[in-house]
Amino acid sequence: MGLLASSASFVRYSIEGDLPENFWEFAAEQIAARSFRDIDDSYEEISIGWVSVINMFDSEFSYASYAAGDYIALTLRVDERKISPKALKKFCLKEEERLKKERQIPKLSRSQKLEIKENIKLMLTKKAVPVPATYDLCWNLGDNTLFFFSTNRKAQEILEDFFKETFGLNLMLQVPYLTAEHLLDPDGRHSLADIRPAIFIG
Repeated sequence: MGLLASSASFVRYSIEGDLPENFWEFAAEQIAARSFRDIDDSYEEISIGWVSVINMFDSEFSYASYAAGDYIALTLRVDERKISPKALKKFCLKEEERLKKERQIPKLSRSQKLEIKENIKLMLTKKAVPVPATYDLCWNLGDNTLFFFSTNRKAQEILEDFFKETFGLNLMLQVPYLTAEHLLDPDGRHSLADIRPAIFIG
């Protein structure tokens, strides 16, 4: 479930680094430069980019549709051609057997097997349809926090790398302790150092 769903799961990040001057111009340039590019008509294995939270096919962001007051709302779209390892192995073995019979040899060399694997992988990649996945985010520019609407660790790693690539800023996942440190006043933050785990026995 994403940003516009009636219910959602999310993680919270803090953003490390200072926003550049003329931020909105900078953001427009960077988002456009890393907007999603379709790979349906190519043989690329993966494409990652920004799209609108309203429409996964909108990567043009007319009138800066990602901007809402002091917030940026974006969707990270990841299209990937997924090749089953079992299917790859099956077709490789099938081609190896065909070549051994054709050439009347008992076995193939390692280099021949690697060449077969590369050719079969390319063939399967050409036939595979890219599978899309979308992940919403909401960035609060006022307090430099970001909500990412996925608890999938792989998706979070893709976001962290792609966000840094886009904006030059680092994301730090907010565990409960760091969230409390962010929300509390100086006296409250000082008291966090005295927190110890407790064991409850019923």
